[in-house]
Amino acid sequence: MRGASRWSAATAEALSPKHPAQFIVMGFAAAIAVGTALLMLPVSKVGPGGATVLEALFTATSAVCVTGLTVVDTAIYWTPVGQVIILVLIQLGGFGIMAFASLLGVLLARRLGLKSRMSVAAETKNAGFGDVRRVLLGVLKVTLVVEVITAVLLTVRFWAGYGHSPLGAAWLGVFHSISSFNNAGFALFSDSLMGFVSDPWICGPIALAVVIGGLGFPAVFELLKEFRVPRRWSMNTKLVLSGTVILLLTGALLITGLEWSNPGTLGPLSAPDKILAGFFQSVQTRTAGFNSVDLSQADPVTWLIMDLLMFIGGGPAGTAGGLKITTFGVLFFILYTEIRGGAAVNVFGKRLPRSVHRQAITVVLLSVALVVGATMILMLTTDIGLDRLLFEVVSAFATVGLSTGITAQLPAAGQLVLVAVMFVGRLGTITLASALALRSRPVLYEFPKERPLIG
Repeated sequence: MRGASRWSAATAEALSPKHPAQFIVMGFAAAIAVGTALLMLPVSKVGPGGATVLEALFTATSAVCVTGLTVVDTAIYWTPVGQVIILVLIQLGGFGIMAFASLLGVLLARRLGLKSRMSVAAETKNAGFGDVRRVLLGVLKVTLVVEVITAVLLTVRFWAGYGHSPLGAAWLGVFHSISSFNNAGFALFSDSLMGFVSDPWICGPIALAVVIGGLGFPAVFELLKEFRVPRRWSMNTKLVLSGTVILLLTGALLITGLEWSNPGTLGPLSAPDKILAGFFQSVQTRTAGFNSVDLSQADPVTWLIMDLLMFIGGGPAGTAGGLKITTFGVLFFILYTEIRGGAAVNVFGKRLPRSVHRQAITVVLLSVALVVGATMILMLTTDIGLDRLLFEVVSAFATVGLSTGITAQLPAAGQLVLVAVMFVGRLGTITLASALALRSRPVLYEFPKERPLIG
């Protein structure tokens, strides 16, 4: 008996999570499992019976991972109960499962244990443990302020401009406010936001909420504190802001130019509406997933451009997904320094540590491997063209939610591949890899240096 007891204790110790990233993975997995079970209930689905396991799993994963890809029509397939469940999953996923759990600990117990502090620090990319409470409360304040303001603006527009009842307008405003700030892309209209392509009072607040959520909380906090003193901004904030502006404007210019005369997208619109729609779609690649035009009719070159924008994504430690603007910026400056023959990589008057070089390269290579591998699997399981499949995979990896309309057409195996890609994309390849490593193995020696030929 004593031996069995020791074996059970050893087994429990071996299976218990030891790294903060493992708690995050387990938290997201648990949220997806609970969401799947709730969406399978008959009360969550319109009509008799409940949703299938795959339908519920795909939707729950897409909601928790704030992606927006769907295999069923959110507006007509799910009951109001099911839509509320999806909305709660979006809010939990956007805020961060571990951050949300630890915030409850702050509000109720007024103190955090070391394990909770480590988990939240990993989720929010906060280097220190001492300010976790302040970070969490700040995240909550920013979330509530942006979502409430956006919900009010949308509610007034849906009520006054489209004749919805006050209660119906409020529900639409709240749902799309939370979905936009969390970069989720879920909509309560069967055509997403195509019916509002020419309405700046709908597209404007949603686009602004998407951008704010996609900047990342560290950048937002710093802007709120040091908005008038740009010289005090950190490298992270400067990279995020400059990258966001450049990518938004470049994306808007390219998408609008390529689709200007396309009769299936921007062609029928007036010039001002074309500019609004092009800019709105550029914003969605940050990574929200609403669409105000029919992307299935877009030019394949436009899809490729959006692939690149989605793959880069938004700012770190926010509700956006993708490679992250900071990672892309670091790679750009590494390339720029190497081409010029420099020794150290300098960004905005500061030198980058070599560990950041390795981390950026690792994230890129793992991300490319995931996207290429998933695309190859989908190519083996379906006859759909490469351009559409690649768009779908990149959208899933970057937790965007934009689609050319093929998600529901994929076989069950293909949809499960997208579920896995969304999960890894939301958690981050580095986080998941860290979570799978049960313990670190420091190397106590170094090999002699030797340089291979490059190129």
